[in-house]
Amino acid sequence: MTSLSMSIASSSNLTFSSLNNLFSSSKPKSQFHGIRIPQVCPKPTSIRATPKNSASSVVMMAKREEELKQIRLKTTEQINEEIIDLKGELFMLRLQRSARNEFKSSEFRRMRKMVARMLTVKRERELEEGINKRISRKLDRQWRKSIVVRPPPSLLRLREEEAAEEAKKSSAA
Repeated sequence: MTSLSMSIASSSNLTFSSLNNLFSSSKPKSQFHGIRIPQVCPKPTSIRATPKNSASSVVMMAKREEELKQIRLKTTEQINEEIIDLKGELFMLRLQRSARNEFKSSEFRRMRKMVARMLTVKRERELEEGINKRISRKLDRQWRKSIVVRPPPSLLRLREEEAAEEAKKSSAA
């Protein structure tokens, strides 16, 4: 490796060529460019490739279609009421999760999907009536403001069960 000599009195010794020599390929270049790790884990296979899962996906699609048929049979008011109930249930699930109580995590997805399906059917009906997007959003805001807050059905059932237990205890005493 070449050394750069520099004195304070004269800076004429410092040249670009000596700097280039300093950073040039005077030291041997390494042939190391990293290591290759052989793949230990098998490559992931497509889940849908297996015939068993394709049959279950057909069943799931049929189930979804059945749910959509049931939703389409309901009136818009019934759909609105059910949306409010499902959103209340989602709120209760979030409370259970934050309190670290036991709950089914799959219920989150199921309820969100149900709300989305109901809102889709509701929007389909608006399109059939000729309501454009802007008016639809305005109506939706008005509907949301008109919602009366009420406890979700699961909380009502829980209160009824507790009241029944209290009645049993008081009648037994």
